[in-house]
Amino acid sequence: MSNISNFKKKILPISTFVRIDVKRLFRDKVAIFFTFVFPLIFLFVFGGIFGRDNDVSFKIVILNNSKTQFATTFVQDLEKNKIFKINKDITSLDAAKAKMNRSELDATITLPENFGQPSAAGVPSGKAEVLYDQNNQQGGQTLTAVLNSIFSGINADIVKTVTPFTVQSESTATKGLTQFDYIFAGLLGFSILSLGIFGPTSVFPRNKQKGVLRRYHSTSLKVWQYFTGNVISNAIVGIMSVSTMFITAVLVFNLNMRGDYLSLLALVMLGTVTLFGVGLAVGGWAKNENQAAPLANLITFPMMFLSGTFFPRFLMPEWLQKVSGLLPLTPVIDGTRMIITEGKTIFQLGPQVGLLAVWAIIIYVIAFRVFRWE
Repeated sequence: MSNISNFKKKILPISTFVRIDVKRLFRDKVAIFFTFVFPLIFLFVFGGIFGRDNDVSFKIVILNNSKTQFATTFVQDLEKNKIFKINKDITSLDAAKAKMNRSELDATITLPENFGQPSAAGVPSGKAEVLYDQNNQQGGQTLTAVLNSIFSGINADIVKTVTPFTVQSESTATKGLTQFDYIFAGLLGFSILSLGIFGPTSVFPRNKQKGVLRRYHSTSLKVWQYFTGNVISNAIVGIMSVSTMFITAVLVFNLNMRGDYLSLLALVMLGTVTLFGVGLAVGGWAKNENQAAPLANLITFPMMFLSGTFFPRFLMPEWLQKVSGLLPLTPVIDGTRMIITEGKTIFQLGPQVGLLAVWAIIIYVIAFRVFRWE
């Protein structure tokens, strides 16, 4: 019975701090903003950029100088085609060139006066002219290829020809990933990083200046109890924040989740606990916010830009990929991406989980050694 009683005495301060921290969060409007609203802002910004339909489309102007019925029908068919976003307000070539020069248009299609008039063989004929800006050469050539494909279909209907060679295509019957599916893991990592580091690096120094930690130290409270309570409360808040982002991503941006939710939950909790240790070390060491803020930024920004948060690491030089692969945020993002996009489980992420575990041990050893109550 005495052992149970002692265990309850040790656990009581931890559960107390968990309740205090969670309640403090929901009473602090600034904390609510940076925990829930700020990550959602990033989600909607990047979702708006990368979550759009990936179908090819062209912003064009059609200058129809032909009076033929064929030209009129041809323009009407293009207007119905979702590939073409036609600007009907521009009626002159000079205005179209000005828009193309500002990259507001991809190209201009001009139909000459003789477009659609019957040839000597008695069938409609003509040549559409595609004008594009020099800086958008690839788009112009792609548009030309699309128009050639359309004309090939029209030509086949008008003049029957034999086609000895053909090509057949077949779908894989597997839904492919979107750009948003790939980048979402980076947004989750950014949210976990912000929550784990910026929270304690602002709260701990502030409590030191107010004398709150000094009063805690005058009681029987141990450092490990204080740390454990904060870690658990931060893990709870982190799960709520990530859940909010995940639900929004699924409902608004149609996130394609291929893995299982328990694996994602386990990795998020491990990543949250590990990165929170960085915040504990910085906030526990700093005497005030003036000391904590620069050190927190010094640690955060390299991880933010080198761990694949906003752009993939394979774009980096090979030596930088190796260095960035050792950062504590990298296994969080890589593992999350593998679960979401590749359907892997937590048991298949040995290197990522192992690296996080090593970092957790190192970080919390440092946090315990540098922590000071005032």
